[in-house]
Amino acid sequence: MTKAQLRERFKQYAIVVARFVLKLPYNVVNKNYADQLNRSASSSAANYSASLRAKSSADFINKFKIVEEELDESLFFFELVEANNPTLSEEIKILSKEGNELLSIIVSSLKTLRLKHNKNRNS
Repeated sequence: MTKAQLRERFKQYAIVVARFVLKLPYNVVNKNYADQLNRSASSSAANYSASLRAKSSADFINKFKIVEEELDESLFFFELVEANNPTLSEEIKILSKEGNELLSIIVSSLKTLRLKHNKNRNS
């Protein structure tokens, strides 16, 4: 997958999550969870996009760490939303699966980037 394709995948993830939170029944708890979920999903996409313009390998790694944290936060809020909205369980599973796949890509990339970065620093 190219960087542009992965950027598009992150963008689509943020869009689909935004559309999902709009469908949540309105109450105080869902509003809070929806806001957090929308922020973390869109932030993961924005930070991935920003990583493509990183000024150094250290900057690139830092952006990827933020993406990792934001995706992890999204997955946690999916769990909270599901606990309070069990009828949405199937849709949440689909969205969580995509979030987990993106997270796996980022974690794998981070491991490789750190190895390369440390190798270059020690050379």
